[in-house]
Amino acid sequence: MPDGLPDHERIEEAVRAVLSSLAGALTSTEAVLLGELEALGREVARAKSEIAALRVDDINASHIPAATDELDAVVEHTANATNEILDACEKLEALTPRLSGEAAEVVAGAVTRIYEACSFQDITGQRIGKVVAALKAIERRVAAVTASFAWAEAAPEPREAATDLRTEGEKLANGPQLPAAASSQAEIDRLLASFE
Repeated sequence: MPDGLPDHERIEEAVRAVLSSLAGALTSTEAVLLGELEALGREVARAKSEIAALRVDDINASHIPAATDELDAVVEHTANATNEILDACEKLEALTPRLSGEAAEVVAGAVTRIYEACSFQDITGQRIGKVVAALKAIERRVAAVTASFAWAEAAPEPREAATDLRTEGEKLANGPQLPAAASSQAEIDRLLASFE
């Protein structure tokens, strides 16, 4: 057997050599076993082929990083909004001494309830952090599986970049965007001006 072959090819070569030496001398049990081994080999080859077709590189290269970026942006925007709310509450709280009895109590009670409700930001941040950690664990496992089957199939041909046929309005109507992908204020102003 040639020494320059990868391990899996050397193993396949050894199995072929053993099987060819047994040709014609197989019992019915050995023939059934051989058939099962061949079927198992075909199943492994099919699984490798399917894994290669999944384009796992897309998962690790774009899907998971995009999801974690979006979740990080949610945490950041939630923290910013919470800080704005808390700043407004501090201003209201500073006005409370200037108010009379019942009005002061109503404002103080409302401010307290807002402070308590803002605890959502810490809880959502923790939960989103757990989701991000889970996504990164999935990314590592997918990378490990991909690496273990890297010899199985040549990487699929890369997909051609899709042409973006959306209108400017459709591009701007995608909801919140990550800062790098967000529309500029000039683009938004131009779109609004087109409605006039």
